[in-house]
Amino acid sequence: MAPAPVVQLAVSKVPKYATRESGDTVEVVERPHGGLSAVLADGQRSGRSAKNISNLVVRKAISLLAEGVRDGATARAAHDYLRTYRRGQVSAELQIVSIDMDSWTLVVSRNCHCPAWFRTNHSQGLLQAHSQAIGIHRNTRPDITELPIEAGSMVVAASDGVWEAGRHPQDRMNLPALVCEADPDGSLPADRLARLLLDTALVLEEGRARDDLTVLVVKVRDRSQRDDARHMTVSFPLG
Repeated sequence: MAPAPVVQLAVSKVPKYATRESGDTVEVVERPHGGLSAVLADGQRSGRSAKNISNLVVRKAISLLAEGVRDGATARAAHDYLRTYRRGQVSAELQIVSIDMDSWTLVVSRNCHCPAWFRTNHSQGLLQAHSQAIGIHRNTRPDITELPIEAGSMVVAASDGVWEAGRHPQDRMNLPALVCEADPDGSLPADRLARLLLDTALVLEEGRARDDLTVLVVKVRDRSQRDDARHMTVSFPLG
């Protein structure tokens, strides 16, 4: 019997130019019934005020996911919490990408105007159904998509700064085309793909990002032999 596939998850991010702190926050948590969830929040405004908002949202979402709350309910609860705490005066864009071992699916939950990109063995494309940012409107709900967990499945989520990177309209970031060109057969490791997408966005921004840039890549790949070790690598510049 072939060994079960392996999941790779990688994040690359930089703050807005001349801003010490990114308004984007990303955290990863293990799900109590198996699997992982990555939560990406982009707070309204930029710098410290945006960071406070995104931190608030991510902390709430992570705590609920760790307790076994499902992704859709988690997104709704994070919305209710932010709306109550900040009295409906601030918003945040929220994306949750999960490896759900209960349903054996990749679950993508979006409360944002920017899309996510996916690829499976049978299809690829943008997840771009309309969804509102959380924190403002009472009946805000996430757009949720489930994809099969199988070798070859992949999701790329990014903050709006990445999707809108490019000083000129004709030079705007084409994330789907770049992924297909850089990783046509799905063999590129998730960390290298995330870094490539971030570096490309920075080049298009001429090294001076006008917004916070965050890329999240989740890939399901074959593994050639049984290896139950789990690995995590973090590079975090100080100052």
